[in-house]
Amino acid sequence: MTTNVNQILTMDIDPRYHLLALEHIAQLKARYCRYIDTKQWEKLASVFTQDCRFEGLGSAPAGADVATFVKGVSARLAPTISVHHVHQPEVVLTSASTARGVWAMEDFVEWQDGGAVKEAPGAKGFRGYGHYEEEYRREGDTWKISFLRLTRLRIDPVPLDSSNPRMGSRQATPDWIEQATARPPEELLNWSTN
Repeated sequence: MTTNVNQILTMDIDPRYHLLALEHIAQLKARYCRYIDTKQWEKLASVFTQDCRFEGLGSAPAGADVATFVKGVSARLAPTISVHHVHQPEVVLTSASTARGVWAMEDFVEWQDGGAVKEAPGAKGFRGYGHYEEEYRREGDTWKISFLRLTRLRIDPVPLDSSNPRMGSRQATPDWIEQATARPPEELLNWSTN
């Protein structure tokens, strides 16, 4: 028997839990993009389950495990300026502790060292468009990515003669969120509705 989306959407799950789960998954995906673009490789592995598998990525072979993916993406993107944006999520809970999603994505990757760009030969980078197809699993109180596939609809090369990048006037603070959550509990506002 095949389960369709309407059956999944009408599962007996508390609507508040459903909304919170979707928000946690969205935050998880945002961390994935931030960790890659700010080159926080040591934190990147934390967004995945230990048995996560990857497909469709230029930095790791199909079926790669977490360690292989992080090693590959960190080596490949270290000499780049990268910008990953995800939007328009379609996420459904498939049980109280699993979910599946599709995110529209756009990425810009420009090599600063003259390295070869396999997605756009003869260019110094690319702008790509496509989708992330993912599965998620809740481990304790934390949602993690348990499967990640990148699909591409289009890739536009960044020509070798394009202008050199200009860094923004304010660079990212890699641990901005972590700084806020490290404050003592008594300093945090009580958001209770009681």
